[in-house]
Amino acid sequence: MRFMDREMETRYSVEKEKQSGAAFSCSCVVLLCTALVEILIDPWLMTNYVTFVIGEVLLLLLTVCSLAAIFPRAFPKKIVAFSTWIDRTRWARNTWAMLAIFILVMANVVDMLSCLQYYMGPTNSTSVVQIEDGCVENPKYYNYVAVLSLIATIMLVQVSHMVKLTLMLLIAGAVAVINIYAWRPIFDEYDRRRFQEHDFPMVALEKMQVLSSPGLNGTDRLPLVPSKCSMTVMIFVMMLSFYYFSRHVEKLARTLFLWKIEVHDQKERVYEMRRWNEALVTNMLPEHVARHFLGSKKRDEELYSQSYDEIGVMFASLPNFADFYTEESINNGGIECLRFLNEIISDFDSLLDNPKFRVITKIKTIGSTYMAASGVTPDVNTNGFTSSNKEKSDKERWQHLADLADFALAMKDTLTNINNQSFNNFMLRIGMNKGGVLAGVIGARKPHYDIWGNTVNVASRMESTGVMGNIQVVEETQVILREYGFRFVRRGPIFVKGKGELLTFFLKGREKPATFPNGSSVTLPHQVVDNS
Repeated sequence: MRFMDREMETRYSVEKEKQSGAAFSCSCVVLLCTALVEILIDPWLMTNYVTFVIGEVLLLLLTVCSLAAIFPRAFPKKIVAFSTWIDRTRWARNTWAMLAIFILVMANVVDMLSCLQYYMGPTNSTSVVQIEDGCVENPKYYNYVAVLSLIATIMLVQVSHMVKLTLMLLIAGAVAVINIYAWRPIFDEYDRRRFQEHDFPMVALEKMQVLSSPGLNGTDRLPLVPSKCSMTVMIFVMMLSFYYFSRHVEKLARTLFLWKIEVHDQKERVYEMRRWNEALVTNMLPEHVARHFLGSKKRDEELYSQSYDEIGVMFASLPNFADFYTEESINNGGIECLRFLNEIISDFDSLLDNPKFRVITKIKTIGSTYMAASGVTPDVNTNGFTSSNKEKSDKERWQHLADLADFALAMKDTLTNINNQSFNNFMLRIGMNKGGVLAGVIGARKPHYDIWGNTVNVASRMESTGVMGNIQVVEETQVILREYGFRFVRRGPIFVKGKGELLTFFLKGREKPATFPNGSSVTLPHQVVDNS
């Protein structure tokens, strides 16, 4: 019985069975039961004790080597490695099983042959034999002990049914030879004694065409089926029954192995699908929001919202992209223009992979306008001033706003590098603001994360009323960012729809370049680093 697929057969052969050591432990128990039976039958036969001690020691050694793989902490590493190698190597596993069964068989055979010493030769001229009690009184028990050895054989796991059949043939063949040849006088004497005590149908020895045994005269009568034959047939019947049972067990084991492989493959597919779904949701929603929806089952109508009191909002647009976009055939109906815009937005997105900008969250893109916010992660600023926020200084609390300003400057440098490589002249118009917002997810089928509030409106107005190539902020934002070393130029009051006149400033740069936490400079996309 084998798999058609060789690779599958190899995987099955190296499959580790956790109960392999327990099967060898059963061999020790079988030998113990065998010894107890034989000692009860022949208590003065020293061979029974010797075979039990030697066989039990050898089987215990085999069992220890098998149990080491199950309890690795209780054994030295070399023994554990050797035990694991046996479990995962088919020929070594089969050899180990054959050794255990061979020890059981030899112990039983030696004990059966040692009983022949109770068969005594002629004691007088009348040629009457003297056979003492012991195995002569209960010879069938030795055959029942052989059945225990057959049971120990089918208990061996990770051994093919053909190997088990070979071992069982060895046991049955050895017992059959002993029954028919070596123990013939013992079984004949057993039949003579038994059927003299009970009135059973008899038949003359001459009619059975069986030679007279020593100690039996020609007039002695025996049963129709001698015990040596019935016990031999019983051994082979039990062997065939156990063979079909072991074959059925192996078939079930192989079927379960196929199911196990199928379940494992299904789990891998489910895991891969879940990983892709998580990646998709994470791309659609911020990471902390994605964890909220993926962590447990949510109803479609369930609302997610979160308020923040200290965040930064930025809008960055490409005003002259509208002049660049055309749907002429040279641009493949506008597709090439959109492809170029996608490259620009992708480079802006790649800046967010920088550890320095980990507190910045991309909200969305609207046409050629890029919207981002800082401080909308729970570990930075959630539900206003927490106890930890109260202990922080103003500079620590608004560090994320400084990171957002660095991100805006990095976007300008990135766009400059793109212009130099593509011979274009795109310019960013950026507006920033700080304050409180309400964040949430809208939609059940296509959820969208967004932020709302006066802070967002003012940041949008700073972008729309700004000047290309500049970052415009209101006075409150300028006061905070100035503490982080940013340089500003006063623009003056401007009219903002719905807000009236607001005093605004242009952010021109920083006294010190933005750095990683480890002190290395930020490398921008499309930037060539000069290491000379």
